[in-house]
Amino acid sequence: MEIIEASIPLFFALIAVELAVARATRRPYYRLNDSIADLSCGVLSQLSGIFLALLTYGMFYWVSTHWAVQRFLPVPAWPEGNPFAGRDGFPWFAVHWPQLASWSAVFLLVDLCYYWLHRLSHEVNILWAGHVVHHSSEEYNLTVALRQSSLHGLFTWVFYMPLALLGVPWVMFIGCHGLNLIYQFWIHTREIGHLGVFEWLLNTPSHHRVHHGVNPKYQDRNYAGVLIIWDRIFGSFTPEQEEPVYGITKPLATWNPVWANVHVFVEIFRNVGRTRRWQDKLKIVFGPPSWLPPDIGRPIVAPDVSAATFHKYDPEVPAAITRYAFAQFVAITLGAVTLLRLAHQLTWFQVGVLVFYFTVSLSNLGGLLERRRWVYSMELARLATLLVVSGVLLAVPRFDALPVAIVGLFGVVSLAWLARLRRVVRPGFQTA
Repeated sequence: MEIIEASIPLFFALIAVELAVARATRRPYYRLNDSIADLSCGVLSQLSGIFLALLTYGMFYWVSTHWAVQRFLPVPAWPEGNPFAGRDGFPWFAVHWPQLASWSAVFLLVDLCYYWLHRLSHEVNILWAGHVVHHSSEEYNLTVALRQSSLHGLFTWVFYMPLALLGVPWVMFIGCHGLNLIYQFWIHTREIGHLGVFEWLLNTPSHHRVHHGVNPKYQDRNYAGVLIIWDRIFGSFTPEQEEPVYGITKPLATWNPVWANVHVFVEIFRNVGRTRRWQDKLKIVFGPPSWLPPDIGRPIVAPDVSAATFHKYDPEVPAAITRYAFAQFVAITLGAVTLLRLAHQLTWFQVGVLVFYFTVSLSNLGGLLERRRWVYSMELARLATLLVVSGVLLAVPRFDALPVAIVGLFGVVSLAWLARLRRVVRPGFQTA
């Protein structure tokens, strides 16, 4: 998704602004461990998108090409092109109304499809298993906007197939879908209050804070992407009253982005194996996330929570570990962004190996921020692998020696840093 990748610098700039405002006003909207976990999920989501984007856009292109209604009925095609591009002597800002109407209609239809995708992702357990990643943070800030699933794309493409059957050109779909997702970034903030008349039409930070609330009256409300009118029409709208408590009914209680992506899938698999009736097995997969069959438990009931009584997951970690984890996160993120930019030049095998490496790297960071006993050996193996690969690549003439040498030097420094951490904090690591 090139439009999303192109927006990444803007996303980080706005995060920096929000963080600066929060610090200046002494509002505790950010925690480093939580933000690293949020952004780690976002990095994994973008890396998995290298593969899943082909599924979403490939299926849309194939269906719109082979099964669009225009191929079987005398239905006019959607006017394409830039509605503001000048032609026939008109200035560049001349409006071409058929194209403008076409793009506007597609934007509305994409937003409507997103509403139902989002709503069913809260009402169908297997869809919730993918979407839960986005809700599992107990904070609410702009880094949470980037806390996205790596697996949800396996299911979401289906919801846009009606547009492909209507013959919506795939370029128009990609553009409108990208704009829809970019819009939703800025509404993940607590710095913006009520926006007056705009609250009636648009999805705003106030409306979306409700959506992320774990309070019983806020749960499963306000599913909108851009336009809140869908929630008003379909009866899922709730206005913000008091400040929500953020998170999920059963707290995730880990900074590990891999477990954040798979924990509900694992729970579904276990529950399917525990129950006896086939009808119950199917309902565990396709029924509501809170439902459980009588032979293995009772339905999950959302607890009544308040900001005064809610305790956030926040394991105590020495500052030395936090500094190391932050430095590694910055390096891993730079590497992942580089992979996103160069993926088209690599083979699928090479991309797969690098995605696996970054996945292990980010999982290690989660373990570091929880002081897990296993993480020291895993981090040692990761850095050793980095050094070996760097040494091998330096011997290959076709690779640029300077960036490979920089990566190798960073690996050496990191190994020395990790060795010092072992002497300082290894006795305090947890056993799980």
